[in-house]
Amino acid sequence: MASVLTFKPGGYRFIKGPFQYSAGACALDGFGIERARFREPQPLNNGFASVERHLKSIGRPTQAICGFELRSPEPFTDAGFQAFNRVYVQTLERWGLLALGDNPVARSNVCPERRKPASPSVYAFSYTIEKADKHPSFVIAGSGEAQEGTGSYRERTVRFGDTSPEGMREKARYVLGEMERRMDAFGFAWPEVTGVNLYTVFNIHSFVADEIADRGAMQHALSWFFARPPVQGLDYEMDVRSVRGEIIL
Repeated sequence: MASVLTFKPGGYRFIKGPFQYSAGACALDGFGIERARFREPQPLNNGFASVERHLKSIGRPTQAICGFELRSPEPFTDAGFQAFNRVYVQTLERWGLLALGDNPVARSNVCPERRKPASPSVYAFSYTIEKADKHPSFVIAGSGEAQEGTGSYRERTVRFGDTSPEGMREKARYVLGEMERRMDAFGFAWPEVTGVNLYTVFNIHSFVADEIADRGAMQHALSWFFARPPVQGLDYEMDVRSVRGEIIL
């Protein structure tokens, strides 16, 4: 069962994950989550600075950050991904987000196949605001078809290297199930979702109806990004959200 912890300084709960991200964040009572997207992805340090300025402009602390959507030039090796993550979390630590010893911030990090960024960049971010309503508000971190656990990504990946229609269907089925498991940890499901992102460069048409649409994951459309997951050997990723508002910066 997923371990759900409370991060009171940020106004949200989160699903405990590895050191680089949480599996999802959900606003506490009295708070909601907003999502902000840049018109163009901003290089990592510039993006972090822009995030700080935006939060300051609306009177929210950096600890209100509960989700990041990143873009990278190419999929990482296992070792390269670990190295990148250690640099990434330094900013979260500076912002006071690791004060409890766990990383509460959900994250997606994918690699566009076209119009690639020159360096790792911030595409969008989510944060809590004070809002007294009862509507669900959450962000679920991106997940590829690698199962949680120890060992290399190759050892944990569903149908590793198999991009046939049936291989992609099985990968999608696993990832959709993981989205559902994470939402269920907060007590939510597809009817509460306001946005779904899918990341792959392979054909999804053979299973988009029965695996995605039929389970309710496309009721408010589906955003398909022609992009790869962040680690070499992964072929399919998704993230989902239920937010109170979305803005473009």
